[in-house]
Amino acid sequence: MIFATLICWAAWFLVLFNIDPREMGWGSLVFFYLSFFLSLIGTFSIAGFLIRIYFVKTKEPYFRLVKKSFRHSLFFSLLLVVALILQSLRLLNWWNLIILILAFSFFEMSFLTERKTV
Repeated sequence: MIFATLICWAAWFLVLFNIDPREMGWGSLVFFYLSFFLSLIGTFSIAGFLIRIYFVKTKEPYFRLVKKSFRHSLFFSLLLVVALILQSLRLLNWWNLIILILAFSFFEMSFLTERKTV
């Protein structure tokens, strides 16, 4: 996962410094946001897993910690990228951000209240 995250960050920096959005149009924006989204997922997932191991000290197996940290990194990365897209379109304001945070919070609550089947 660390190696894939480093590749995603390298791809994002390549897009950032080598592609002119005025020349390529919407394709460059898709590459920019997609590479940024994937690098954020990897970074937040690794950081969340390490925080859970070293600071939270739970007795859960590592595969459950990885699953939780990946899910949280997916939500947080998606929140950041959607907010960044809205900001680039000049549509982001405080109530849009609150609605986004509430939507992701309710989505996370659905995972927390899910019944475990045996």
